[in-house]
Amino acid sequence: MYINQEIGRLGEELATKYLEDFNYEIIEKNFRCRSGEIDIIAKDKEEYVFIEVKTRSYLCYGRPAEAVNRIKKTHIYKATNYYLYKNHITNAFVRFDVIEVYLNKEKYKIEHLKNVEICD
Repeated sequence: MYINQEIGRLGEELATKYLEDFNYEIIEKNFRCRSGEIDIIAKDKEEYVFIEVKTRSYLCYGRPAEAVNRIKKTHIYKATNYYLYKNHITNAFVRFDVIEVYLNKEKYKIEHLKNVEICD
């Protein structure tokens, strides 16, 4: 049985491999600032993609993406703005994605939700 941190770390590793298999360029993982954290920052062609990874081994609490609530989205939005500012990135195409990782013993399934609305 995994503990939550191990499940999350495994999910992020699987999501990173999935993205690399689809030719995403991984720029940074686990970017942290006072405003929040972004699990994976990648480029899909010329578009910056800020990705939240949610991993579950049981669905009794709902789909993983449902855990990305309004408060979490606000933190992602603020952290993204800080990342862009800190790295002097302007006039860039930006997208927010959620990757759901479902773990079941030795198997896993990935659902990639692209262009998730992050702010109201």
